[in-house]
Amino acid sequence: MRIVTPAGPAIVEVDEVPRPRFLFVLTHGSAGGVEAPDLLAVRDAVSAIGGTVARVLQPFRVAGARAPGSPARQDEAWTTLVGAVRERFPGLALVQGGRSNGARVACRTARAAGAEAVVALAFPLHPPGRPERSRAGELREAGVDVLAVSGDRDRFGVPEEADTTRLIVLAGEGHDLSKNPAQVGEVVANWLCPRFC
Repeated sequence: MRIVTPAGPAIVEVDEVPRPRFLFVLTHGSAGGVEAPDLLAVRDAVSAIGGTVARVLQPFRVAGARAPGSPARQDEAWTTLVGAVRERFPGLALVQGGRSNGARVACRTARAAGAEAVVALAFPLHPPGRPERSRAGELREAGVDVLAVSGDRDRFGVPEEADTTRLIVLAGEGHDLSKNPAQVGEVVANWLCPRFC
């Protein structure tokens, strides 16, 4: 599905389930795409518990860019496309999430998009080697329950437990969460199921 936003078109891959219990809109990081192993594992695990999953290739990636541009422009595009996806699945509770930069977007826009929860995969707490430039405020800005899943070897840092509803730190994982993607999916599904199943 192609959705036009103020920042250009986005492409949304929807994996529907029969009798969905909730809608999960999920996106990638700055240099990635919707085929990242952790995103596919999350899609599979969430589908298994009754979530219809919409994986979003954001406008900057559709245009071939690696940098997302200004947060305001990215957030405006996100809320527009989430609104369009929700129109297709009316009445379903919305969970939104992303990896790295996508996790930042999901947190910043949670209230505006009407999300009931956020899944933040590999939330980039700070630029590598720059812990004084913390982005923890974006986690708190979500205003809804936030699950943060990070690797203990993430060079972008690991959020503090106090800044999230639930923090899971996976041993041996880096920023790409690619060592055991199935575990990432399992963690997400286990957190979502009591809330939405």
